[in-house]
Amino acid sequence: MPDRRNLLRGAAAAAGALTLSACKPVSQTQWVQNVLYTAEGLTRRAQRLFVGRHALAREYSKADIAPVFRANGTINPPTDDYQQHVKEGFAYWEVKVDGLVEHPLTLTLADLRKLPSRTQITRHDCVEGWSCIGEWTGVPLRTVLAMAKPKTNARYCVFHCADPMSDTDNDGVADDDFYYESLDLLEATHPQTLLAYDLNGKPLPVPYGAPVRLRAERQLGYKMAKYVERLELLESFAHIGGGKGGYWEDQGYNWYAGI
Repeated sequence: MPDRRNLLRGAAAAAGALTLSACKPVSQTQWVQNVLYTAEGLTRRAQRLFVGRHALAREYSKADIAPVFRANGTINPPTDDYQQHVKEGFAYWEVKVDGLVEHPLTLTLADLRKLPSRTQITRHDCVEGWSCIGEWTGVPLRTVLAMAKPKTNARYCVFHCADPMSDTDNDGVADDDFYYESLDLLEATHPQTLLAYDLNGKPLPVPYGAPVRLRAERQLGYKMAKYVERLELLESFAHIGGGKGGYWEDQGYNWYAGI
């Protein structure tokens, strides 16, 4: 059991280093980051080993749907561009698919609605500690990815979004100030991973990510990007944002948020 012994040795060494790291926040010390990322990888492998690589998240009945679905994160992107789309009823909204693909795509909301859809009633679990059940309809992400034909070296799908994370009320926002998230291609092609456009049988309202948001039902809520306008397939996300695979990951959250 060499891997387990090595992990235990690393943990013991980490504990001994506590007294040496008092001059800066513990979460910022390299040994803590190394241990956390090791544990994150073990968690991901353990979940896929014991519940299956494409095991389904629990689905509920219509009687379980919350009377009011709680919104999380940004509830109305303030940029001029997004507000113009709202006025136009998202008639000209496009989702681009590019990066490591054989056939880059540009799909309008109407195009997405013409593709085979899936409806599922699932529970949204927020890292803040609350949960809510809703009915989501959208196109399985794997359908869109199959159309684009990922290249053999593609490992991740990065979701670029329209909600700025800086305090701005105009379009003068740097590209790296917008929300972004990512999944590996195993999670991206899970049967319940959707580009959702309906909530509870109606077009997705603005606070919930209109007109298109990600639903990745085996992940915590911060992974489910809203206001999606671009999918980029990559071998590594090291050069995007802070290089950790998502906006909140760049702030210290785990990249793998499986539940």
